Amino acid sequence: MLSYILKRIGSLLPTLLVVSIVVFLVVYMVPGGPATALLGLEATPEDIAALNAELGFDRPFIVQYADWFMGVLRGDWGESFFQQMSVVECIKEYFGPTLSLAIYAQLISLVIALPLGMIAAYKRGTAIDTITVSASLFGIAIPGFLLSMFLMLLFAQKLRWLPVAGFAGLEEGLMEHLRYLTLPALSLGLVQSAYITRMTRSATLEVLYKNFIRTARAKGLREAKVVLTYALKNAAPTILTVIGQSFGSLVTGTIVTETLFNIPGLGMLIMSSINRRDVYVIQGVVLFVTLIYVLVNLIVDILYGFVDPRIQLGRK
Repeated sequence: MLSYILKRIGSLLPTLLVVSIVVFLVVYMVPGGPATALLGLEATPEDIAALNAELGFDRPFIVQYADWFMGVLRGDWGESFFQQMSVVECIKEYFGPTLSLAIYAQLISLVIALPLGMIAAYKRGTAIDTITVSASLFGIAIPGFLLSMFLMLLFAQKLRWLPVAGFAGLEEGLMEHLRYLTLPALSLGLVQSAYITRMTRSATLEVLYKNFIRTARAKGLREAKVVLTYALKNAAPTILTVIGQSFGSLVTGTIVTETLFNIPGLGMLIMSSINRRDVYVIQGVVLFVTLIYVLVNLIVDILYGFVDPRIQLGRK
């Protein structure tokens, strides 16, 4: 197991290296650097060139990248020009709301998707299956921002059950924290549940007609035990993969939702950093979310060995 984990970590390092090069190159090529944002529109080209030279942005690309990347390896991800703090501190401050939102949305999606997907597979060809498949297709097709606005209109404006936007930290109480996160988490969770429902249904269908399922039924086992113990356990690797991808996308792709609901998360941080040309923050956040995504995939790979004993990690 340990050798497998080390091999997987080793295979992820080239991914992080390529992402760091690409994001640094994109930021490097975008016209209008932090000097323009710091000095304002009335600054002369001479002033901008002088500030770029002072900040070190007039050096060749490879020199700037090597300097930044070596700093990342040492734990120094640079300083924000506008936040007046290091990039690592910025990520620590803004990551909490994003993580809370992602976990809440993931729980909502699992509560909806897993039962619906298994019931639809078990009731294949019935009205329940048809309605579930149609609803999941609609959930996948609807844009996330449109669903968010509809939920805001219904639950915040019409019913007045939940706040329209804003954020309350855990220090203000768990219930208040969840109250502000419910609408954005619901909008994200519904979209994710549509995809997980379809994949759960497909994975369960592939198992329900296997010979070992027929054998379990022939032994007189209860139908609930056959479905929940034998079918679900063998469909678990596929479902686990989908859940891992879903959680990774929730952590890394909440920019629109956080902006709509005014949540001070990583999405809000990177949007404000792009507008201000805060290059070190942009590079740091993109590298951080990439690291989170690959770590989630690593955890999913490790869990394969626990949910399916047939998989021998680290062995050929």
